[in-house]
This record gives sequence, C-alpha cells and structure tokens, in this order.
Amino acid sequence: MEETIIKTEYSDTMQKSFINYAMSVIISRALPDVRDGLKPVQRRTLYDMHELGIRYDRPYRKSARIVGDTMGKYHPHGDSSIYEALVVLTQDFKKGIPLIDGHGNFGNIEGDGAAAMRYTEARLQKITQEAILADLDKDVVDFVPNFDETEREPSVLPCRFPNLLVNGSEGIAVGMATSIPPHNLGEVIDATKAYMLNESITTAELMKYIKGPDFPTGGIVCNRDELLSIYETGVGKIKLRGAVEVEKTKGGKLNLVITEIPYTMIGANIGKFLQDVAALYEQKKAPEILDISNQSSKEGIRIVIELKKDTDVENFKNLLYKKTRLEDTFGVNMIAISDGRPETLGLKGIIAKNVEFQYEIAKRKYTTLLNRELEKREIQEGLIRACNIIDLIIEILRGSKDRNMVKNCLTNGVTEGIKFRSKSSSVMAQQLNFTERQANAILDMRLYKLIGLEIEALMKENAETNANIYKYEDILERRDSMAQVIIGELDALKKEYAQKRKTRIENAQEAVYEEKKPEETDLMFLMDRFGYCKTIDIPTYERNREAVHAEFKHVVKCRSTGKICVFTNTGQMHTIKVEDMPFGRLRDKGLPIDNISNYSSANETALLVASRSDLSLYRLLFVTKRAMCKLVSGGEFDVAKRTVAATKLGEGDELVNVSIVNECRNVVFQSAEGYFLRIDVEEISELKKTAVGVRGMKLGEKDWIESVHCIGPSEETQEITYKNKKINANKIKLNKRDGKGTKIKI
Repeated sequence: MEETIIKTEYSDTMQKSFINYAMSVIISRALPDVRDGLKPVQRRTLYDMHELGIRYDRPYRKSARIVGDTMGKYHPHGDSSIYEALVVLTQDFKKGIPLIDGHGNFGNIEGDGAAAMRYTEARLQKITQEAILADLDKDVVDFVPNFDETEREPSVLPCRFPNLLVNGSEGIAVGMATSIPPHNLGEVIDATKAYMLNESITTAELMKYIKGPDFPTGGIVCNRDELLSIYETGVGKIKLRGAVEVEKTKGGKLNLVITEIPYTMIGANIGKFLQDVAALYEQKKAPEILDISNQSSKEGIRIVIELKKDTDVENFKNLLYKKTRLEDTFGVNMIAISDGRPETLGLKGIIAKNVEFQYEIAKRKYTTLLNRELEKREIQEGLIRACNIIDLIIEILRGSKDRNMVKNCLTNGVTEGIKFRSKSSSVMAQQLNFTERQANAILDMRLYKLIGLEIEALMKENAETNANIYKYEDILERRDSMAQVIIGELDALKKEYAQKRKTRIENAQEAVYEEKKPEETDLMFLMDRFGYCKTIDIPTYERNREAVHAEFKHVVKCRSTGKICVFTNTGQMHTIKVEDMPFGRLRDKGLPIDNISNYSSANETALLVASRSDLSLYRLLFVTKRAMCKLVSGGEFDVAKRTVAATKLGEGDELVNVSIVNECRNVVFQSAEGYFLRIDVEEISELKKTAVGVRGMKLGEKDWIESVHCIGPSEETQEITYKNKKINANKIKLNKRDGKGTKIKI
C-alpha cells in the first residue's frame, strides 16, 4: 500500500486542532445549555438515572452503579468527573433546588469531600422527575447517537422552568468561563409568566419579580442599585456579606454570631475565615477578641466570636468586612450555549430562550398526543361501527378461510371466496370500508367487548377522546391556549416546590473601619543567635537582666508602635514593625525573623540591631572585610522601605562591623594575621550611606579585618580578647588612619 504524504503549514494544523479542541470543551464539557441549564455530564447522569428507573419513589441505588453506567453508555471521560457532577447536584448549599437525592456522606458546607462512590447512594428528586425528565416518551426533544453509536441520548432535557437561573452554573472552558448565581424558584417562575404575557417587558420590570440572586447560604447582597446593569449585560460583580447577630452573655460579654455566610465562602474558605480572624488577634488589630469557635451543624451556620465588654460592635463588624471574606465579591458572567454556540445573555435573554424552548416542547408534546388520540379515535369509531353490524362481521369470519381474507373484506369490500348465508349479507359486506388499523382492531377484539356495558364504556371513551382531540387542536392552533397550559404547569411547580427567599437584597453602606491607635509602651526586643525574635515588657527584662544578656545576642529597647532596624553583613538594612513580632513571656521561643522580614538567616548575619526612632541620634561606624570604613549619620536610615542598601560594597567585600560610636573615642582594627591599628574615631570620614568609604588600615595580600573594637572615653582599662589572651586596648599605640598597625605576638 502506497503512503500518501500531505504537506501542510504546521501553524495551520495547530490552529485547526486547537479550535476543534476549544469548541469541544466549550460545547461538550464546560458550559451549560440555556434551555435546560445543564452541562453534558449533568444531563447524561440524570438521563441515565431515569433509564435505570432510580426515581424519587423507588429505593436508592449505589452511586458507583450510576457512575459506571453513565460512563459506559454516554460520558466516556472518566468516573471522577461524573461522580463530582452527581455530588454537586445533591448539595443543597450549592444548588437552589438539588436535582438528586443523596443518601450518605456527600460532603458539607465546610469543604469536607464526599465519601467514595462505592459508599454513597442516590436517586432522583421528585422535581427532577416531574419537571426535567417528564414526557421524554412524547418526542419532545431530539435524541442523538452516543459516543460509539450504540445508544441514543437526548440532546437536551425537557426542563419546564429556567433551571439555568434557579440553580446557576460555574464552569471554566477554553478562553471563557461562566459564573451564574442561583435564584429563587418562585420568583423565576413569576418572571417567566410575566414575560409570556408581555414579551416586550424590560429587564427593570422583570426585576420586580426577580429581586436578585438567592444564594442557598443566605447572606446579604449589598449593591442592589448595580443589579440592573448586571442583569442587562450578563456581566458584573455582586457584593456579598454574611449575616451577623449580636448576643449578650450573662457576664456582660458580647458574642458576635455569624448565622449566614457569603456564597463564595463555602468550602475551605470557612476555615480560611477562622484563620484570618485569629490572625487579626495575633497582629493586635482585634485585641477585643476573647475566643472564636465554629458551632455549625446540620441545622445551619453558627460561627461565634466572643468579645470583651464595651466592644464597639459596629466597628468590629466593619473590621471583619474589610479584612476577611465575610464580605466578598461574586463575579457574574452569564455565558451559556445558545443555538449551538456560546453567548453572553442577560436576564431577559435567558428567560426568552427558555420560554421559546417551552413552546417548542409543548408543540411537540401535544402534536404527539394529538396523533395518539386520532389513532385511538379511529380505532374506537371502527369498533363502535363494528358493534352495530356485529352479525355481519361474525358471518364474514365464519365464511372466510384465513385472516387476510377477512381483513381484505373489511377494508376493501372484497367478498370472493367468502361463504355468506344470504345474498343480502354479501351485498352489505361489499360496502364495508374500514381502515387497516380499524380492521386489525376488529380482528383482535374479544367477545366480552360485545357486552352492553362494555359498548357503553367504549362510547364514553370515544367521547373523551374527541374532547382531548378538540383540546389538543386548540392548544396547537392558538398560542394563547398553549401559553395558558405552560403557565398552569409553572403555577403547579411554584405551588409545590417554591421556597422562601434566603438572601436579602439591599444597598449597604461601605464598611468603614476606624483602626484604634495601639497604646504606646516601652518593650525589649530580643533576638537569639538562631534568628528567633520576640518582645517582652520592661519589668520582665529588669528581673532577668543577666539571663537575658547571656541567652540573647541582640537586646534592644524599643517602642510598641516603632520599628527595629537590622544591619547585616551583606550591606542591607531590614526594617521590621514591632507589632509584627510576638509579644510574650521570657521562656517563649519566639518567631523566626525570616517570617516577618526580608532577612535571611541562611545567607545573612545580623551585625547591629537598633530601634529606628533612636537611629537619628546616633552616628554609625561601618567597616568592611577589606578595611573600608566610614561614619554615617543615623538619620540617613529613616526610610519607608522594608529593605534598603545600608552601604555600598566593593566586589567580593562584606561588612564585618556596624556599631554606634556616639561615645567612642578610638577605634581598633584587628586583622586576621594579628595586626592591631588604633586610631582616633574622628579620622574616619563621615559620608553618605551610598558611599564606599575610606581605607582604615593597610592589609597584607592575604589579610583581612577580623574584628573592630570601639574604645570609650573612660580611663579605665579596656581589654580585647585575642586568641584567648587579654590585651589592654589603651596600651596599643595610637596611629593615623591607613597605617599597617602593630603586630601583637602571643
């Protein structure tokens, strides 16, 4: 067999392949159909349950059975996607009207997942059976071949209400996503009826019926005035808040109780909310919090925050709205499949498409019913007529040789080969003109049908059939009659399944939180050699002064509202807010400084830690490994950034010393090879922080500055430890800057 090589542009092939893939995801996976509000996997799951007979009035069946059957017949995309769709359809905290009745662990509002499909059971809800899957046997929708053309499935389900609005939908396709909030069933039905009675109705008029979204979690929609624009365009943002109540306890304390949460908080975000509230306390932004507990149950949400007496509750609520997801945004993007392609639809557009679908369903349903009644009437009229001439028909039966001979006589009046008792019977038989369907019914008729009461019942049934035919013809011929039928069905659905609105719609004021200025106190900042830091109060420090200085490498007095500056060997200065540091007892471990700053304990060494409020009072001495030194005014480091360059370093150089020299008279440079140079501190130039500095000491080729010592004005002996020996710093010869210094032999 010869090979055929097709030459094509690679980019064209990729473009076509991607477009095909994208359209497949958009149409066949991610987006719902505007007519029934279902994605393909949801539609196939519900239809499979209908076919398996797992109805609302029958026993539950294992979810694994449903998933396996759906995957094998209709949806060959893996069992996880089918089971996840089934789980969502059972969850009353995600769907306005759950379409599947689940039995077992199908997850909860706090984000716990459902049990494995082998453990759970499910069946259809009553509304699903009556309003979404009914009349599939009446040719109301088109059926298409499944993926391997061994089965047939409905292209859409005959949903009798705008399910896309009632249950909403979320899905991510390729290049687009849909996000439609759920609404109240009763309100949606009222709006649908209003549109049917006046198709020129405006979106604003429809919103007299549909006030806004109705989330199953309740909550408050805060931007009512913006809803009209959202519903007209199909795009926008809905601001949501949780519902909060205040309870007073016996001790005079206050409990802030969250009874409803924003729809966007369901799942793991409830745990995130609890963490955020705890973080507000730890960061000292909400010191009025005494305790927080999640007391939610099957009865509903109940998150309790215990507060101190005399707490400004309104201000605290605004803090929660500002800093947590108790106030959140639901992004609306009402994209659905309409006429085989994705389209962004407004409120009126979705209702219009659904009403158009309802008329199509009704037309096909009553056309099928009319045809069935016409067939029934044809048979009934034939049987009634046959009963009137039953003696002749019996004579034909007795005189015929086979069924075909009788049938030919009944339909066409052919009497050849039939033996009659009299010539008049033959003449009457030749005048018979039953239809083929009537003839078959006569031949299949049982003798008991000739009883008088049976004949009367047949006459009564024929009258009912004629009444039905008149009714169906009226529905099909007059749009008003069809509209009344659809409205009647909608009214019945509303009466049985409508629920009270859960979400309140209002124009809430912007949450304004007035942050209380924290009380300013003196604290002691402590940091050990491993980089763990904390703050303690002054009395604790005074009682344990010796132990503190023995255990911690850096001990600095600071203000609770101030900042700490950390100078490192890499030439960086890191600024840390004191309020970000943990305040506690002396024996508390503290927090790694890496967690609250840009400081990296793995790559940097802290040379000096100081309170930023005091830095402007100091002069700082910088000395590098290569003996470059300078004095810098502390005011240079009063900057807003968390991290700045404290000095400029040459290539391969690093800082070995940053120290405060306000009370320093002399500086002693100590090199690695044992050279000591003592100079007057004023010989070191005072420069900007961006300068490299001046050379403080001449070094040998392989020598470097190992340590720097500041000698105060005191006349007392000041000792330097070198190789475990004590050296009197005052006895080191005083020289000029940039000298080689004196080598001290040990």
